[in-house]
Amino acid sequence: MATAKKKALADSGAKDDGPFDLVIIGGGPGGYVCAIRAAQLGLKTACVESRGALGGTCLNVGCIPSKALLQSSELFEEAAHGLGDHGIKTGKVALDLKAMMGRKNKVVGDLTQGIEFLFKKNKIAYIKGKGVLAGGGKVKVSLSGGGGSKTLSAKNIVIATGSEVTPLPGVDIDEKRIVSSTGALALKSVPKHMVVVGGGYIGLELGSVWRRLGAKVTVVEFLDRIVPLMDLEIGKQFKKVLEKQGMTFKLSTKVTAAKTSAKGINLTLEPASGGKAEKLTADIVLSAIGRRPRTAGVGLEDAGVELDEQGRIKTDAHFKTNVEGVYAIGDVIAGPMLAHKAEDEGVAVAEILAGQSAHVNYDVIPGIVYTWPEVATVGKTEEELKEAGIAYNVGKFPFAANSRARCTGESDGMVKIIADKKSDRVLGVHIIGPDAGTLIHEAVAVMEFGGSAEDIARSCHGHPTLCEAVKEAALAVDGRALHI
Repeated sequence: MATAKKKALADSGAKDDGPFDLVIIGGGPGGYVCAIRAAQLGLKTACVESRGALGGTCLNVGCIPSKALLQSSELFEEAAHGLGDHGIKTGKVALDLKAMMGRKNKVVGDLTQGIEFLFKKNKIAYIKGKGVLAGGGKVKVSLSGGGGSKTLSAKNIVIATGSEVTPLPGVDIDEKRIVSSTGALALKSVPKHMVVVGGGYIGLELGSVWRRLGAKVTVVEFLDRIVPLMDLEIGKQFKKVLEKQGMTFKLSTKVTAAKTSAKGINLTLEPASGGKAEKLTADIVLSAIGRRPRTAGVGLEDAGVELDEQGRIKTDAHFKTNVEGVYAIGDVIAGPMLAHKAEDEGVAVAEILAGQSAHVNYDVIPGIVYTWPEVATVGKTEEELKEAGIAYNVGKFPFAANSRARCTGESDGMVKIIADKKSDRVLGVHIIGPDAGTLIHEAVAVMEFGGSAEDIARSCHGHPTLCEAVKEAALAVDGRALHI
């Protein structure tokens, strides 16, 4: 036991037990970025992580491996079907799934090692184990590898334990045939038929991966639309594009049971509003109905930390809980469950604890779906503005009229800019099209500074670039787009 504990502490890089200025429970995007910024500001910092690797869900079994597979599967599909139009002839394209998965794993491994390097560079104590609030500014850590436990003391504690898959009643995940996003990133063969339960970001991205590699993909969504929080017009166009690519959708439908047999998984479906049941068979089912805060097992109840009705930790504008010295960031608090939102919160709380002023502007946090074409959004949707009674103007520009998009053969989609009718201030930007996730950041910067559609329209954009579609949409707000 003593040897195991010594190894756990050596692995962690911790030189002593504190006291620390800051102990962070959770080493995901919010936690590790918070640790780095705190250390930069001179705070003696420790980060407790139970996974055995830094980076959290995002880096290990989420955004990073999924983007690696999205890129690989996109290249596979292009090689198999998309090069002929460019005058490039190829023979039969073969898939080496093992090599593709190996590349994905290497990307993840390199990045996790990179974070460990940053911890060592900034002299952050990385402690491998499960951390629990122990009261009085203390965190009890059950060390990984049977190394026993230790107690850390700190002036302040930040909870950054992230989120976990929301379970679906009647559908038991085994990560082999009925999988979460974690299992869907590690399948050993291409399914013949994958049923994705949930029409949100995660399900559509992973469904796209396996469709490109040869699977038939059916998406079952409880609501009457996919990506329900997006601008309605963009969501409708997105569905049409995915259908053109080969995805099938069953909207306003719920899954009530999933039974595994030798021949496959037999799903029972019913109309969301009630009605006659139907059967659907698949060899892989991906349950992707959403995520929930991971707050169990952290000692919140014993410490007296309050949760809201959705199981999230209650915090004030400075990320402080109702318990003195305890803060929370990321997926465990209110707001979108996005890695970049957690990172910004991690930086902000570190700066606040160091005596600086900091805040996060939640009105300009972009959301991106990394299918192809990509979908990106920031700010308000038309539906939200109508509900709020805010008058606005809309400018749209299709990529079909953008010269660079025509050159690359990626002309599906459009840019949509919504501006206040009186002030012309940009209220929302929604893009479906090539590299939408990159293009959206021009809008983020403009909105951060309270800019107008006219500001975008008057800025010179290089030609020929996809960015010109953003300028043209801004011109269209005032009815003066040039190329349509």
